Amino acid sequence: MAHGATTVEDVRRISNERGIEFYFAQFVDLYARPSAKLIPAANLDDLLTEGAGFAGFAAGELGQTPDDPDIAAMPDPASFTPVPWQQNLGRFACDVTVEGEAWPYDPRTILKRVLATAKEKGLDFKMGLELEYFLLQRNEDGSLRVADEFDTLEKPCYDLRGLTRNYELLTTVSRYVNELGWGNYANDHEDANGQFEQNFTYADALTSCDRAIFFRYMIHTLAHERGLLATFMPKPFSHLTGNGCHFHMSLWDGETNAFLEESDPLGLSEMAYHFIGGLKKYARAYSALTAPTVNSYKRLKVGTTASGATWSPVWISYGYNNRTQMLRVPAPGRVEERTVDGACNPYLAAAALLAAGLDGIENEIDAGEPNSENLFDTPYDELVSRGMRTLPGTLIEATHELERCQVMREALGRGRDEDIVDWYVGIKRREWNRYHEQVSPWEVNEYLSLM
Repeated sequence: MAHGATTVEDVRRISNERGIEFYFAQFVDLYARPSAKLIPAANLDDLLTEGAGFAGFAAGELGQTPDDPDIAAMPDPASFTPVPWQQNLGRFACDVTVEGEAWPYDPRTILKRVLATAKEKGLDFKMGLELEYFLLQRNEDGSLRVADEFDTLEKPCYDLRGLTRNYELLTTVSRYVNELGWGNYANDHEDANGQFEQNFTYADALTSCDRAIFFRYMIHTLAHERGLLATFMPKPFSHLTGNGCHFHMSLWDGETNAFLEESDPLGLSEMAYHFIGGLKKYARAYSALTAPTVNSYKRLKVGTTASGATWSPVWISYGYNNRTQMLRVPAPGRVEERTVDGACNPYLAAAALLAAGLDGIENEIDAGEPNSENLFDTPYDELVSRGMRTLPGTLIEATHELERCQVMREALGRGRDEDIVDWYVGIKRREWNRYHEQVSPWEVNEYLSLM
């Protein structure tokens, strides 16, 4: 809850203290693209009671057609975020409504519904997100290059000099994150040239997702102000490590971490193991939501990069503090899901993971034994012979899995005359078809001289 705001009164107090003159009423579509209207502070009362009106069909993928009524973006006071680099500006994350009713295609609304299901069981879902991004510039021909021309090490991860050369931007982001009360605790050069990660403390899932959307916006804005291009794209360079958005998850019963069991070898409770069982069972289906683009599956692959590692999962597995597993147990009482990438809609990804885990708990799904191997080095045929499954290899394959999954259907809910899953799958298949229709330079080089 940014700056301690939980109520309308808190919003007014902080706004008066900062001299806020305008508010962004912001929401996201299926692709997590933020849309907003800029509302003068004098209209705050109307904004809070009536919302901000939009032509929904023009605002991205929200399940609307041109003949639909306008949507209204209704601010959540607890999401109020003073914009650190613009003292007179604030932002609200909003829920999308139509004619006073929650709009079923709204990603934030979908997550809130799954969170309510967990709450009925006495559980709160908490998450921390690790958002990786590149800082780039464009060449004259439009191609991309790493912005820092000196960032050329074969193994640049944690490079002190790379951090130093980007010190001004990284420390500015850190100060802003702490000013917002999010608790920045680490900033590092990641595994790829030009790649960075800045971490902030976990919170309830809705708050963490609201923060993820604002964090992306902040990085894009601050990079642009410095003549740079920031991207969270899963795999912008074929030879470099991709951008993940790993989710660290736990369920809580009040102030008690229901995933924590000190006497267990991994520090996990029986509930946590069943949660893992659910994730493993439905991973092939929910990957269409955690790895939601064509490009996502160029990150989820077996192979090496310039740094010598992919760091992304291929096999559906779990293990203790082992980054070759899909699910890692980095510390007692929490589980890290590593399929999630920088293109995800965090609300939809969180809803899918929570639904899978809750089904695992309800049906006491066996997680199986933890895996301690280096799965990147273990022969493919050997793992298959042991009954291990891989994640989907492409977006189209993932949509087939999602389409067949009843748990994901129930989690995403129903639209006006269709399940949200079918609407989502239709959009993603059209996306795949647009990609598949393109002839790449690789294809020309590989096949031009054939017969």
